[in-house]
Parts: sequence; structure tokens; C-alpha cells
Amino acid sequence: MKVVDTREYVSMLRELTEEGKEVSMIIAGNSMSPFLIHERDSICFKKPDRKLKKGDMVFYQRPNGQYIMHRICRVKPEGYYIVGDAQQEIEGPVSEEQIFAVITRVNRKGKWIGPGDFWWEFFEHVWVNIVPIRRFAVRLYGYVYRNRKNV
Repeated sequence: MKVVDTREYVSMLRELTEEGKEVSMIIAGNSMSPFLIHERDSICFKKPDRKLKKGDMVFYQRPNGQYIMHRICRVKPEGYYIVGDAQQEIEGPVSEEQIFAVITRVNRKGKWIGPGDFWWEFFEHVWVNIVPIRRFAVRLYGYVYRNRKNV
């Protein structure tokens, strides 16, 4: 296994999206859990070819050069407000120029899914709207999951 600098790698993938190509990469980091898990899942992304909307997962570059893949939670005239699925702190406004890719599909738990799949739709339309209570929802899910055999 070869370790590659994430910034260099994503920069190279960004160039490919600028050429009109769809590219893929394995998820690094935990900010998109529970939907996407570090080093388990992967994503495909391309340059946006439509108006971005609430719920879209996008790749953008922060002013400090860091590349981030999160979900749009609000669209305002001054820009996009973005949050990771595992986070409660909303970042923004992020300008349209900072966003260079939209995620088109994901390989989650070994299965390719995209728009129309239950989990895709759940995170795009429900999870993005419950930012203030996510921590409670994850704890409740964990409790139910751990105790499901006792029911």
C-alpha cells in the first residue's frame, strides 16, 4: 500500500473533473458518518452540471487549501451552507467557485447506491434537516441496535 498526500491526490482528481471526467476515491475521515465510513466506503464525483441544491454532497476547497466533502444544508443568496453528516456545526457561506464537484453515487457497505436508493434519499432529505438532534438520533439508534436481540 502506498500512502499519498490527500491534498495532492484530491488536487489531481479535481483536475480530472475539470476535464469532464467522473472520478472515484475511498472515503478518508469520519465527518460523513453514519452514511459513509472512513476507509470502508468510496464515492464517485464529477463537476456539477446542474444547479446545486439542499442535500447534495459536494467537494469544495476552503480558503486554507483544505479539501472537504460535506452536504449542503442551506442555499442562500450569499452562498451555500454546508455540514458533515456527523457534525452539528454548519460552515458557510461557501461560494459557488469553491465547489468543484458533486457526488453522483457511493459505494456503501460494498454496494453502489445513488439517487433513488432509500439511504441516499434518507440522508439527502431527512438527515440534513435534523442537524440539532443528530447526536440524540445516533445514540438512540445505537441503543436500539445493541438491544434489538432482546426485543
